[in-house]
Amino acid sequence: MNNRFIAMVGPCVIEDEMITLKMAEKLKEISDGLDIDFYFKASFDKANRTSIASFRGPGLEKGLKILQKVKDTYGLKIVTDIHEPYQAQPVAEVADIIQIPAFLCRQTDLLVAAAKAGRRINVKKAQFLAPWDMKNVVHKLEESGNRNIMLCERGTSFGYNTLVVDMTSIVELKKNGYPVIFDGTHSVQKPGGNGSSTSGNREYVPYLVKAAVAAGADGVFLEAHFEPDRALSDGANMIRMEDVRR
Repeated sequence: MNNRFIAMVGPCVIEDEMITLKMAEKLKEISDGLDIDFYFKASFDKANRTSIASFRGPGLEKGLKILQKVKDTYGLKIVTDIHEPYQAQPVAEVADIIQIPAFLCRQTDLLVAAAKAGRRINVKKAQFLAPWDMKNVVHKLEESGNRNIMLCERGTSFGYNTLVVDMTSIVELKKNGYPVIFDGTHSVQKPGGNGSSTSGNREYVPYLVKAAVAAGADGVFLEAHFEPDRALSDGANMIRMEDVRR
């Protein structure tokens, strides 16, 4: 494990192969000019969408083939999330980091499967958890034989359809002895804010990211798109690709 600043950036979901490869190409160009530990992020399935009619992605098999093509074509490391224990091993064959979604961070079987797959784990702190409660999540991973862990702050539920970020959470999470990532784009979500989909305030992302780094975050997680307002998932809080380097 090195001490370089970590950046996990990419679209919320794999929309199709062509656009995913174009985004990967652009992000490789950006990351090659920076001294950072970079990972391309995209989900093969969005299993926790607000509406049953929402776009979910290409699924496990097709999604992993696209992510493998990103890896082979551009030499980028990959991070993607899993939702069920059976996904851990096939995802580990492609991804360098297995990500655990915030809503699922207490699911013991999911954590155990991810830990035993042998990859680095990035666990998002649930919107409903206090930062000091993440020690129990860490313990589950450690007891399952994996200490290659990162913890991710992504905002806390505060009333209806609203998240807030307590920067002291980063300090608390670091007490577990592992790197802490700040999810700048999901932290500005308004879950279910559009009734049948999530809304958000992407204009706040730069301010929160700077504050998180000042508070000691070891890296950032950002979702980006060439045309966020036309993205098929989480467009309201994704940043524009042209803003990623800055």
